[in-house]
Amino acid sequence: MRPRDKRAEPFQASFSNSHPWRAVRRFFSCVKARGLVVGIIVADPRVCHNGVMKRSLVIGCCALTLCFASSAFAADGPQLTPLESKHLTSLRQVTFGFPRAGEGYFSPDGQWIVFQAYPPGYPFYQIYVQRLDEREARRISTGRGRTTCAYFSRDGKKLIFASSHTDPKLTETEDKARAEAKRAGHRRYQWDFDEHMEIYECNFDGSGLKALTNSPGYDAEGSFSFDGKQIVFTSMRKGNPNIYIMDADGSHVRQVTHASGYNGGPFFSPDDRWIIFRSDRQRKDMLQLYAISVDGTHEVQLTNNLDTVNWAPYFHPSEKYLIWCRADYSPGRPPGGFDLFTMEIEHDPTHFKGGAVTQITDAKAVDILPVYSPDGTKLMWTSTRTSDGTSQLWIADWLRGMKSAAK
Repeated sequence: MRPRDKRAEPFQASFSNSHPWRAVRRFFSCVKARGLVVGIIVADPRVCHNGVMKRSLVIGCCALTLCFASSAFAADGPQLTPLESKHLTSLRQVTFGFPRAGEGYFSPDGQWIVFQAYPPGYPFYQIYVQRLDEREARRISTGRGRTTCAYFSRDGKKLIFASSHTDPKLTETEDKARAEAKRAGHRRYQWDFDEHMEIYECNFDGSGLKALTNSPGYDAEGSFSFDGKQIVFTSMRKGNPNIYIMDADGSHVRQVTHASGYNGGPFFSPDDRWIIFRSDRQRKDMLQLYAISVDGTHEVQLTNNLDTVNWAPYFHPSEKYLIWCRADYSPGRPPGGFDLFTMEIEHDPTHFKGGAVTQITDAKAVDILPVYSPDGTKLMWTSTRTSDGTSQLWIADWLRGMKSAAK
């Protein structure tokens, strides 16, 4: 058992209830939005223009205090644990200046990321792009409504994301969220299957916004196939969250899963023959991992432990293994957060088999939503291992991928 970390106690309390998947939906909820302590990038409306987070030099004695605190944090702050050091090196923080940020994905050339973050003063996530070697994020979503699940097209020229900005009662929805935040001190993050959520396509600079879906109920959680011709996504157009595929232009929609419960978070395998996803069809809120062939004829359950919550599976480009996050809710265990794990896999057009499982992270933090860079040498994920406990994007070199690339 790991000792309790007082910084993680709000998360531990959140994840210790009887409905762990609801706690997943409320991820980030108990993190205090206390502003930026690390670095000099300030998320403040006075230094933002057209959705771009600008560099700003913090002046005065207070700033000096923050800078010294930042330096100390960089030297003595989040380090990889002995277990993590077997798999990762060169840990560094990617996003700064947001009350919370996460769910990031790489551009095809690995130079940019797209992610979701709370703009200061607004109650819902918006979508941003950022160069990995810079700390300036540019908003590409409309600036209003709930947004989530952004992804680059395979040529890197366009992006997709889900948004509810066409909600006819959007002002009322925003006012309600702000009132909730005012009562609680900050808005509790709660995942909503917003019936106005649709999937949109836009150019790299956010222009040319175009709806790819237009159906009753929630449409979100989209990602491209590796050949760029299809998008897999989650939809409630028939009442229950199931997985669908459509052509990249939004045409020829077809249903892949036909299961009860929630089925979502899908991604194509690098050969475009399989889809991995999560589902709580066995027991409400207790997510397990599955793989299904793109035609829906072959399905395999990859995890089967109803004392654990498993979600956010993602393929390594080599197709030899996948990574995901898991939390253990076994009776008698102290409440804790999510850690990252890998699973060896083997598959052909009609068979998919999971193998050995390896734990990757064990820090006193919540680690979720892991993704690999296109060349397989880096791992990026959302974590609360910041100095102030806020959730941000982190990245590290992936040792296994670097060894393979060096061969």
